[in-house]
Amino acid sequence: MTPKQYGYVASVVFALVGAGHLWRILAGWSVMIGAQSVPMWPSWVALVVAGLLSWQGCAIARHAVRV
Repeated sequence: MTPKQYGYVASVVFALVGAGHLWRILAGWSVMIGAQSVPMWPSWVALVVAGLLSWQGCAIARHAVRV
């Protein structure tokens, strides 16, 4: 796998993770771990982090030198 392909694959994976968190936020789904309810704020953090990693993957793929 070339660095360019790796960057795009990583970008798509992180975009899907971010989309999942956005979907949870918009749908208002609750998540339970054992008997504890997980609040919405971790999904906001994960959405921002996944979005930044997705953007970074695209940037790496655009500037990747073919090996």
